[in-house]
Amino acid sequence: MSNPSLFRLHPEVAEALNDHRPVVALESTLIAHGLPWPLNFQTAQAAETAVREEGAVPATIAVCRGRPTIGLTGEQLEELAANPNVLKASRRDLAVVVAQKLTAATTVAATMFLADKAGIRFFATGGTGGVHRGKSHTWDISADLLEIARTPVAVVCAGAKSILDISRTLEVLETHGVLVVGYRTDDFPAFFVRSSGEPVNARVDTPEEASALTRAHWELGGAGLVMAQPVMADLALEQDEFESAFEQVEREAAHAGVRGKELTPFLLTNLAEVTEGKTLRANHALVISNARLAAKIASAFAVDSDRNC
Repeated sequence: MSNPSLFRLHPEVAEALNDHRPVVALESTLIAHGLPWPLNFQTAQAAETAVREEGAVPATIAVCRGRPTIGLTGEQLEELAANPNVLKASRRDLAVVVAQKLTAATTVAATMFLADKAGIRFFATGGTGGVHRGKSHTWDISADLLEIARTPVAVVCAGAKSILDISRTLEVLETHGVLVVGYRTDDFPAFFVRSSGEPVNARVDTPEEASALTRAHWELGGAGLVMAQPVMADLALEQDEFESAFEQVEREAAHAGVRGKELTPFLLTNLAEVTEGKTLRANHALVISNARLAAKIASAFAVDSDRNC
């Protein structure tokens, strides 16, 4: 790690990395900006528990008072969840929050970047960012996509967020050479919706197959990859149901003039209201499920690494 004094590693995370045991990075933006209190705190706790149950160590990542922190304490998790004034930091914002000694939740891009600095190869989140819908948002492309293209971390997710233009998002990933893998699916998931209708590049059906594929990808010099599994069928929204709700909240966003990094939180918050909490329940469950899958893959990867030593 470059300039280790700049970072704070939780002792449990540092010990696991030193012993080459599996570690799974978890993002903090979903805690501070993705879900309401107290569901956000409950989701963060449950995701960490799921990682532990599969034999890995969770490392939730944030910037705490100017220190990039890899592995949060329970008190730090609760502070992020309960404080409505916590900032949202993508990779571009890290220098600012560090220099000004601020506290910020990290996006997918920033979490990946910090995880890589710490030597963590597997990362679980809800859904990635992507290309926003509509002609007026053609160039509104999440930094997540470029970060996945250049940072060697496997992102376990439920695909890209349903509010995005999935086809364009996949085109950007393809342009940057990002491998998109479906876990027990041939179709790329769309967060609240089980299938976007777009195909994945490859399919795996077990953690061992996923581990072997990530290893080959990195041995060939690949950077990040997307490992996407669909939200559970009993919690998923039907495509028509989602589109109807989305059209309503999109109009509200346009009327309010919301854009940029505030757009996604606005849309997700209002979708929860329009769907009477269905999107919240799906979001909570898929975050935990993805954390569990990431831990299974990281554990399989660690076992395989031991065999090859």
